[in-house]
Amino acid sequence: MRTFSSWSKKLLFAAMLAIPAAGAIAAEPFPSRTIEWVVPYPAGGGTDIVARTLAQYMSKILGQNIVILNKSGAATAIGAEYVARASADGHVLLSADTATLAANPFIYKKLSYDAEKDFASIGLTVRFPMILVVNPKVPAKNLEEFIAWAKTQPEVPYATPGSGSPHHLATELFREMTGLKLSHIPYRGAAPAVQDVVAGQVPFMFVDTASGQQYISSGRLRAIGVASPKRVKNFDTIPTLDEQGLKGFEAYAWQGLVAPAGTPVAAIDKLNKAMLAAMETPEVKEKLTTLGLEAIPSTPEEMTKFAADERIKWSKVIKASGISAD
Repeated sequence: MRTFSSWSKKLLFAAMLAIPAAGAIAAEPFPSRTIEWVVPYPAGGGTDIVARTLAQYMSKILGQNIVILNKSGAATAIGAEYVARASADGHVLLSADTATLAANPFIYKKLSYDAEKDFASIGLTVRFPMILVVNPKVPAKNLEEFIAWAKTQPEVPYATPGSGSPHHLATELFREMTGLKLSHIPYRGAAPAVQDVVAGQVPFMFVDTASGQQYISSGRLRAIGVASPKRVKNFDTIPTLDEQGLKGFEAYAWQGLVAPAGTPVAAIDKLNKAMLAAMETPEVKEKLTTLGLEAIPSTPEEMTKFAADERIKWSKVIKASGISAD
């Protein structure tokens, strides 16, 4: 019995020594491994470009690799569901935009994620100005000529990165304000949509500045007008649609970074600080300016409120237009 008692004490002592070690493992510094950044669009589009630009500098700040994972389809719902179901430890992130957080809840009767409950905001990143562009074969160089041409057509097809995308909502608003007969052709992302307009398969679209910049500057797309109240820096030769007579017309895309709901506040805070620091680097600022993007960095709380306000705004447009993906 004495031998057993002696060994019991030794085992108990060893177990007590192990408790702090286990606690140290549980409190492992964040991030502890490679971070997955899910982009719910194909590579080459505006969202993808912004994600890769920020990830490059956030990776250096956080001291861990950040891998971009493109999961496109269903107006961002495929990528959004993947992140919503991921472990809430801060190692899986999502580029969430107007469609993900503001439009999809009102376009899809059955959505595979909850825009309000499934994500923890990290912060807003950028706002994308929209530009009405046409294939160069379209006989129009300004808004007046475009409307005159469109009225000669039985129906004019237009491309978008997907149902419920900001580009889709912008075109529906344009249709309402001009009275034109238009038909929607949704793609799985901005890149393939732009490529078909460039190829002449579809005559026009509203493109975000990041996705359209290289094609506009090379002349492969002709810009008709900017969907902003004022001309956009780096695109300042393109007049606004407002100044061409479409008074009050404004449309844009925005996006931010989110993690699964329940992600520790400490991880969210660290990611937010890394994101803000990356956006302050001269290289990132220059890249965003070149693409005509407006930086809108925010706190997690500011992003949550912004997304809630956008849901109210776009729900009205969607219901009035009768937009549905079901």
